[in-house]
Amino acid sequence: MDDGTWKIRLHAPPVEGKANRELRKFLAATLGIRPRAVTLTAGESSRTKVVAILGLSLRQVLDRLRTASETQTRG
Repeated sequence: MDDGTWKIRLHAPPVEGKANRELRKFLAATLGIRPRAVTLTAGESSRTKVVAILGLSLRQVLDRLRTASETQTRG
């Protein structure tokens, strides 16, 4: 995340919003929040997305994403 972005590989196709829904579900599960707390604010039809996370500070989001990333890398 050196440049301020995270790369997340999804299995859902980018058709009819399926990939966007999978991204929201993935982020919600990873962050321990409800999917409705994850909102796409830009990039709905683009490979690059901008999301808003409600109910967590930026520090909490980054810490949880880093922990999940480290766990994924190790296992």
